[in-house]
Amino acid sequence: MNLSLMIESVPALLQGLWVTLELVVVALLIGFCMALPTALARLYGNPILRSIAVGYVFFFRGTPLLVQIFLIYYGLSQFEAIRDSFLWPVLRQPYWCALIAFALNTGAYTAEVIRGGIKAVPHGQLEAARACGMAPFTTFFRIVWPQALRHALPAYGNEMILMVKASSLASTVTLLDITGVARNLVAETYMPIEILSTAALIYLALTFTLGQGVLAMERRLSANRP
Repeated sequence: MNLSLMIESVPALLQGLWVTLELVVVALLIGFCMALPTALARLYGNPILRSIAVGYVFFFRGTPLLVQIFLIYYGLSQFEAIRDSFLWPVLRQPYWCALIAFALNTGAYTAEVIRGGIKAVPHGQLEAARACGMAPFTTFFRIVWPQALRHALPAYGNEMILMVKASSLASTVTLLDITGVARNLVAETYMPIEILSTAALIYLALTFTLGQGVLAMERRLSANRP
């Protein structure tokens, strides 16, 4: 084991770390914004909205993320209408294709996490809110959502950690994230054990930090439980 090579590779791998963090954070934010209306559509929407939400969740949870990335990056370019549209400057860039795939994928999983959290709220509390004359919008944001968030947080924490690890697939479309940089270094040094072990330690540090943050948030929400 060449420890000096592992140490020397850290600065280069940390450059890829910023790409990984940017992809994960932006994808999680977009995915969460998509997940909430999707979950609400599945629970309370009319048949058309419910069918659209079910189809979206079914497809992106039922197919591999790598296939989704390839469909967006390689597949959409086959359509002349796409190449001639205003979307092409975005869809021809591997960064945006990977980001779109990550956001759609995590949005589908997060929608199910949120839906489960909402369904875990005791129905008696909703009946009590109706009996008090509370409006549905107020009931949701003052009673349902805080409890649903508390129920969903552990599962959502797992989804965030899975997204950090899944971000390594961005390297398959030439992005220089942690894994992409590691692959280039392996090609230059012919020492995969040292380079990939260093990359694995960086991923491990990321997931550990994220996991501790989720645990701290869980403790804080539990402390505020009425």
